[in-house]
Amino acid sequence: MKKQTFIVTVALLFAVTAPVIADQGNMNDALGHLRAARASLERAERNKGGNRERAIEHVNAAIHEVEAGVAFAGGHH
Repeated sequence: MKKQTFIVTVALLFAVTAPVIADQGNMNDALGHLRAARASLERAERNKGGNRERAIEHVNAAIHEVEAGVAFAGGHH
């Protein structure tokens, strides 16, 4: 069930953001890489002394910043 929820969430996010990121090739690529990194971190074992969790937080923050940059660029064409 958890995997299905994740897939649905990603699909919805793509549907909402696809028109905005269509002309943001490099930023779109970065989002894809960041999301892949987050997925890898989430699958990693939890024996990293809290570093895995902090890395996930940083990746989430980076995703947010890239999305904000895309949104800003979308409004300033």
